[in-house]
Amino acid sequence: MPITNMSINDPKSPTIDSALSSVPSVFRVRLVKYYRELKQAYIRGAFDACGSRAGKFCETLIRFIQQELEGSHAPFGQQINLCSVARKLEGLPQTTGNESLRVFIPRAICFLYTLRNKRGFAHVGADLDSDPIDAITCVRLADWCLCELIRIFKNLPLEEAQTLINTISTRESLGVWPVAGKKRVLKKGLSYKDQVLLLMYSEVTEAVLIEDLFEWTEYSRMKDFRHHVLAPLHRDRFIEWDKDTDAALISPLGVHKVETEILSKQP
Repeated sequence: MPITNMSINDPKSPTIDSALSSVPSVFRVRLVKYYRELKQAYIRGAFDACGSRAGKFCETLIRFIQQELEGSHAPFGQQINLCSVARKLEGLPQTTGNESLRVFIPRAICFLYTLRNKRGFAHVGADLDSDPIDAITCVRLADWCLCELIRIFKNLPLEEAQTLINTISTRESLGVWPVAGKKRVLKKGLSYKDQVLLLMYSEVTEAVLIEDLFEWTEYSRMKDFRHHVLAPLHRDRFIEWDKDTDAALISPLGVHKVETEILSKQP
């Protein structure tokens, strides 16, 4: 879908909540809350927290599908065997409802919940410690599940649903827009230093090439960008700038500055 078809600066453009407006609020509010918390936990590098949020997201989504296909759901707060519920849903007659609700989403939920339980997210002594790969898998599966819900309940093609959710989640969480292989800061009134920190915050677990930061901020001259923007950030320990690789990583101090100062700034 062409980029020009959707304006993320349009005050009338949709939110995740409005995109799922046909989902009953008892489920929608929880789904949106846990989805946002999962995305924010990943951005902060809080990988253990990703598992907790993913688990709550799964427990809510499976109950919604129960309600949608069977007319009732396990009460919130009641412990359920999520994968058993998923298998039961998959065994329902084909005429019960949309195949994605019966089969694909329950299978994805079961995998996500198993990953959450077995990879160190939820319990001491789990098979492996959680890491960025596991955490981003949780995020991507939640993305896909939410895209499927939007596709089904807003009657959109999958590609448009993905574009919609990418646009919505970017606008609502960071004010950083991934577009055409680049990133643009949408939050108005930020200094170049703050823009760099916000861009690096969106890549919190990865080093970012200096040439990318220069291109994304559209600073006028690379020499001045290094001297007036990167050097002070490195000196103040907001970033770690490796001049051998010419890449930088945001520091815990930088993360704290973004979360306590930059994200709260009004345009």
